Amino acid sequence: MAKLYRLVFNDQEQEAADRRTVSLAGLAVTLLVLVICFWVTRQLQSKSAIEDCLMAGRLNCDILVARIK
Repeated sequence: MAKLYRLVFNDQEQEAADRRTVSLAGLAVTLLVLVICFWVTRQLQSKSAIEDCLMAGRLNCDILVARIK
């Protein structure tokens, strides 16, 4: 059976490890928020272009929909 080893840190090393963990979690959350904001912006841009086309009274807005996606 495999032996499990546990690293023993002193207080300073444990605090440093905790800071790194929190920093990485913060970075991951920030990147997630940026990706979501980028996606929402792209969706709003495509909806706005379609709405502008329809409000102008054009009949070929389906070409715009295919080009945006």
